Amino acid sequence: MEHSSDRPRGMILLCFAIIYFVWGSTFYAIRVGVHEMPPLLFAAMRFVTAGGVMYGWLLARGERSPSARQWASASALGAMIFLCDYGLLFWAEQRVPSGIAAVVLATIPVFIALSEIVLLRTQRMTVRLAVALLIGIAGVAVLVSHAFKLGDAPVDAVGAGALIVAAFSWSISTVLTKRLPLPESKPMSSAAQMLSGGLLLVLVSGMLGDFRHFQPQAITWGAWVALAYLIVFGSIIGFTAYVWLLHHESPTKVGTYAYVNPVVAVLVGYFLGGEALGARTVLGTLCVLVSVVLITRQGARKAAPALAKAGR
Repeated sequence: MEHSSDRPRGMILLCFAIIYFVWGSTFYAIRVGVHEMPPLLFAAMRFVTAGGVMYGWLLARGERSPSARQWASASALGAMIFLCDYGLLFWAEQRVPSGIAAVVLATIPVFIALSEIVLLRTQRMTVRLAVALLIGIAGVAVLVSHAFKLGDAPVDAVGAGALIVAAFSWSISTVLTKRLPLPESKPMSSAAQMLSGGLLLVLVSGMLGDFRHFQPQAITWGAWVALAYLIVFGSIIGFTAYVWLLHHESPTKVGTYAYVNPVVAVLVGYFLGGEALGARTVLGTLCVLVSVVLITRQGARKAAPALAKAGR
């Protein structure tokens, strides 16, 4: 890591702005697209394009292509991250506001901590960690439960359930990343996972018949702009900024985007999408964020590596 006096401060601030605000706004861009295109096909177009561009660019720079064994590992992770996690996220945003989707997915560190306690046994339950987990679970309960009379309607339970499965899938993939043979280059590893996951999304989308019902001429320019934004800014520029920051700042500092993104997503959804911002949303968001802060500071897992795939 470079000495602080050698760091280009302006570039650091720009890259933090990108991972804070661009990644936070991608949830709304997803919402725009999935209301006009089949969600899995929309996700496939994003990740095949972004993954292909990143893979080709890295090869042109002289990076070594993954071996057959590494491609197998990248494909397995791609299935969990892009097919399961992102596929469920894109599908759920047909039923759940984009801001709430970001808040529910912010529980990923909760599931990572549980995975490390139950599966890897590299963590042990402490009082602080137990409190953090309970607060996170309470936050999700506030968002979906009819038992809490907070003025605004609870979130669609099926959509929220899909997002919880997505968060769990991401946490398992994070745990497996330590055990699978992957390229040493993090950008190449992520590009391979993104490309293979995108191709799996194409396959599943085709099996569901999305291509038969897809009419490009009927899609508005707003949905195409959302797709371009997700590809260029959400995946390519966002991930590049993220990797660059990891070479200039500590992972803990870079990982603060995990706290900022849900807040940005809620505000963008409110101001641009007219999504509700009532007491239920505020209380649920606060609970989840408090839980994430407690868990990451407990050291259950560094926030940055846990989410170092391709941004949202």
